[in-house]
Amino acid sequence: MATQTQSRSERSEGMQRSQSQRGGGQAENAMQPFDDLYQYFQEYAKERPDVVALWCFGIGFVLGWKLKPW
Repeated sequence: MATQTQSRSERSEGMQRSQSQRGGGQAENAMQPFDDLYQYFQEYAKERPDVVALWCFGIGFVLGWKLKPW
C-alpha cells in the first residue's frame, strides 16, 4: 500500500514537472495536438530508430511503386 501511494505521488510530481517545463500557465495549457504529436514522434524515434527507419523505407517503397511515372 505504501509503495502504491509513493508511486502515485511520484507520478503526480512528474506530471507537475512536465507542466512546468511547458510553461504551466493557462495559455500554455491550451490543446496543442500538432506539437504534442511531434514531440511524441521525436521521443519514439530516439527510443526505436530501427522501427522508424523501416517504416520510412516501407512508405517510400509504396509511394515510389504507386507514383512511378510510366
